[in-house]
Amino acid sequence: MRRFAAVPLLLALAGASLTGCSSTKSVPQADVEDQISTQLAAQVGQEPDDVSCPGDLEATKDTSMTCTLTVGEDEYDVGVTVTEVKDGTAKFDIEVADGPS
Repeated sequence: MRRFAAVPLLLALAGASLTGCSSTKSVPQADVEDQISTQLAAQVGQEPDDVSCPGDLEATKDTSMTCTLTVGEDEYDVGVTVTEVKDGTAKFDIEVADGPS
C-alpha cells in the first residue's frame, strides 16, 4: 500500500473539459478526482481508495489546490496546478506528497 509514498509522482493530466459560464470556467471537482485516480492507477497499478478535492478547479494558468488521496488508513496531500488552458481544455499537473499527511 505504500507505493504512493515511495515514488513522488508528477503527472501531466490532459483533456479535462471546461464547464461553466464564459466568465468563470472551471474543471468540475468530480472530473479532477477521476483524472487523479485514473492517472495514479496507470502509474502504480493500483487505484487509490479515495480521492477528494475541495471543489472545482478554476481553469486559469497557475491556479492550484490541494486534494486528499486515501490509501488504506493513510492520507496524502495531492497538489494540483493548472499549467495551460487552450481551446476549451485545461491541462494540469498533480504531485503526490512523499509521505502521509
